[in-house]
Amino acid sequence: MDFFSWPPIAAVLDAAYGFVTALSAAVQPFAGTAAGLVAVVLLTVVVRAVLLPVGVSQVRAEFVRRRLAPKLAELQSKHGHDRELLGRKTIELYQEERTSPFAGMLPLLAQIPVISLVYAVFTHPSIAGHGNALLDERAFGAPLGTSFVGLTGAGPQVWPAIVVYLVVLALIAAVTTVSRKVLALPQQPAPGGPGTAATPPAGMLRALSFLPYVTVVFAAFVPLAAAVYILTSTTWTVLERSTLRRLLDPERRRPTEGGQPSISH
Repeated sequence: MDFFSWPPIAAVLDAAYGFVTALSAAVQPFAGTAAGLVAVVLLTVVVRAVLLPVGVSQVRAEFVRRRLAPKLAELQSKHGHDRELLGRKTIELYQEERTSPFAGMLPLLAQIPVISLVYAVFTHPSIAGHGNALLDERAFGAPLGTSFVGLTGAGPQVWPAIVVYLVVLALIAAVTTVSRKVLALPQQPAPGGPGTAATPPAGMLRALSFLPYVTVVFAAFVPLAAAVYILTSTTWTVLERSTLRRLLDPERRRPTEGGQPSISH
């Protein structure tokens, strides 16, 4: 049974679908045949704007983890041989700092229902018993309801539309590359220098750094509308996270000898 066919969820999905189609109709006069694509972008912006408090919570949690990293590494160095004692000391540290090792996870989980709903609007051919007209729309000749992989087997007549998909996938890859550099928090060195038990192997870190590119592969298998959502959301994440880190970084302002705060560059 499709989860989104359950009446309460179907009603919410239908409301989201109505909002997207209304956006498409509103931008039709100036967006023309790209109205559906513009509606997807606007919907993504609305969703991410609503979730801005979630982004604030995540950034604050990042700074907490960075601040506690040296202390956690020290505990690992001292008590790594005794897992029970290490766990107890770790919990005590978080209690002293009035935080939790799960700080930032609940805000992340809060995004899942919203993102799942938006994704369903872009992928379900039928919503609440009626057809999904959004998937019939085209942007520069490319159908919003068809994936890049699905279109490549349709014959040479679709190559002009495939260019649109290639551009979207290339932009996702470019934004992902920027995010790897912009969103990586500088790590404070752990006690004992490189090679301590708390420091992951360099090879593992390099491998994990390429995981975001899985998004590009995923985007090739979903409808173009969903790929545009991924592109817009990823771009928003880069801009939001970099801005919030500058605004919320506790090390940006520190008191000088005269007692006046100074901004570190």
